[in-house]
Amino acid sequence: MSDWDTVTVLRKKAPKAGALKTESAINNARRQGQAIETTQKYGAGTNKQHVTTKNTAKLDRETEELKHDKVPLEVGKIIMQGRQAKGLSQKDLATKICEKQQIVTDYEAGRGIPNNMILGKIERVIGIKLRGKDRGQPLAPPGKK
Repeated sequence: MSDWDTVTVLRKKAPKAGALKTESAINNARRQGQAIETTQKYGAGTNKQHVTTKNTAKLDRETEELKHDKVPLEVGKIIMQGRQAKGLSQKDLATKICEKQQIVTDYEAGRGIPNNMILGKIERVIGIKLRGKDRGQPLAPPGKK
């Protein structure tokens, strides 16, 4: 057998997954008529710290006669007095509890939907109880009740 009768086949390595996701690779696949599958991931690339709560389901079922519970106005006044006693602005309080200023504003105005996590954070910062029978009382240090 001579060299003219043998055939040598050189092949490229298959492209890596990252190379298949480029726009040019997708366009080449479209030109060749290959099937392309695209999926969009929910919440990908976001830094969400809060999961959806049961309140969203209640909102979906809400009708005109059903309304969400609001933070009582007396709790809003306690938050405002405690914040001012510590010399904090609404923005400072919001920063300390890692929430938006609008949440503090809504809670003080009695428009916010009560969330025990947020109320607990506010209690720790201002040092005043906001939940239970003894609202407005100083918060006991941890371990003492």
